[in-house]
Amino acid sequence: MKLALAQICTLEAPFETDVADYAAGACPAIELWLGKLETYLASHSVADVRRLLDEHNLAAPVAAYQGGLLVSQGEARREHWDHFRRRLPILAELGAETLIVAADVAGSLDQQALERLQASLVEAAQLAGQHRLRLALEFQARSVFCNNLQTAAALIYDVGSPHLGICLDLFHFQVGPSKLTDLAELDPAVLFHVQLCDLAGHARELATDGDRVLPGDGDFPLEPVISQLRALDYQGYVSVELMNPVVWRVPPLSFGEIGMTALRKVLGLASME
Repeated sequence: MKLALAQICTLEAPFETDVADYAAGACPAIELWLGKLETYLASHSVADVRRLLDEHNLAAPVAAYQGGLLVSQGEARREHWDHFRRRLPILAELGAETLIVAADVAGSLDQQALERLQASLVEAAQLAGQHRLRLALEFQARSVFCNNLQTAAALIYDVGSPHLGICLDLFHFQVGPSKLTDLAELDPAVLFHVQLCDLAGHARELATDGDRVLPGDGDFPLEPVISQLRALDYQGYVSVELMNPVVWRVPPLSFGEIGMTALRKVLGLASME
């Protein structure tokens, strides 16, 4: 497994500070937060971003996230898809491998909406493949559909594209209806990315993204999940992803060190350094 930190963890810091300070904290790779990247690109070129990453020897293999693709309609759908099409060549130029796509299905879901969702996945995967990118579908625990690993996997298998796989976000895995046996039955070839976090002192039914804490600092049973990832021989990236406003105020240099230490510890890598 390869290690990364997600930029969303230090949302209030500038893009270039994340890059420099995460690298200084011995972080080898960064999960790009597209909002930050696009703010930086308002006054810099994609080549500038590439040079910044290269200067700090930092990989940017994964980007988060693209929403609104699956069941949106009308003008909103056009805007989301136009945004998606603009992002693909930028990520390709930066050497990214994977773009996370949210299964943000809200409201009621009828047969027509389900067919739109499946067609959207097919089209999105085809577009990503044209740029040599992969899409990692992230099931959402609060979504009305695709709120668990089993359903996400079924959708991926139905599409059958090498450019479409799964993002396993531990928060959504633990607070939603997913089960550990779902992970055990997963074809490792479709697991494209893993995001870790934890939850402390909150009922899972009431937990929000803002309650996320560092993996190992909460109540999630992490070891069975990590053990299953090893059993699957997962070779992709594992990132720490937090949307906690308290954590956002931690300086990126401090978070880079703390986040990498927590990630190595839960993956059993700390003693190997």
